[in-house]
Amino acid sequence: MIVKNASARAVFQPDRMGKADLVSGTHLFGGLNAFEPGQRHEPHRHCDRDKLYVVLEGRGDVTIGDERSTIGPGDVALAPSDVVHSLDNPGPGRLVVMVVMGPPPAAK
Repeated sequence: MIVKNASARAVFQPDRMGKADLVSGTHLFGGLNAFEPGQRHEPHRHCDRDKLYVVLEGRGDVTIGDERSTIGPGDVALAPSDVVHSLDNPGPGRLVVMVVMGPPPAAK
């Protein structure tokens, strides 16, 4: 499957981070997380999968374990399995992040 202009598929929600699925295979998933200014993806962990964040638009603050950094377009951050991670958009603009996970999340 080929997806062109992935960031154009971002879904923004007024009250929480928006999510949009892009692609899913047997071993890998790709989607978007979209943040309005001030929105946050609360600290959490995935016991059975790694997560890769790739910033497409905007700037955000990512925390992975004890490491915290501001990331922007073209930056990549890896949250290994079992490591607590979170992502914040302090603003002032929107933030669009591609999320790649392996293996894919369980079907809803």
